[in-house]
Amino acid sequence: MRVLILNGPNLNLLGTREPDTYGTATLADLEHDLRAYFPNIQFRFEQSNHEGRLIDVLHEERGADGIVFNAAAYTHTSIALRDAIAAIEAPVIEVHLSNVHARESFRHHSMIASVCQGVIAGLGMTGYRLATEALQALQQSEQGGNQS
Repeated sequence: MRVLILNGPNLNLLGTREPDTYGTATLADLEHDLRAYFPNIQFRFEQSNHEGRLIDVLHEERGADGIVFNAAAYTHTSIALRDAIAAIEAPVIEVHLSNVHARESFRHHSMIASVCQGVIAGLGMTGYRLATEALQALQQSEQGGNQS
């Protein structure tokens, strides 16, 4: 199974950026933890502060078995990312470290949620693991596996 973990703007600062909101774990910690928890998954980890680069990576990975995507602030503003997700075959799960619905009102609407398989918010780094597990379940379901 091939899974892309894609992170948007400012997430390169995890560990030092607003630790009360985002925690103290870094993207390197996330990569280490996911590789250890899912040794049989082939991961690609990408982060960019640039919307166009995020779109390019989505296009490059359109044939992946799944994508876990934290679009960060672009979640609330980017029709271009929404259209890129809609244009690819890979299932995408939207993830947010913080509970965006308990924050500023401008964070309550996601431009990308309607084209994603699901949304996980507010569970910190655990959200990425849960999203990866959901992608595994989707793949099993598509292959005629466990339907529960």
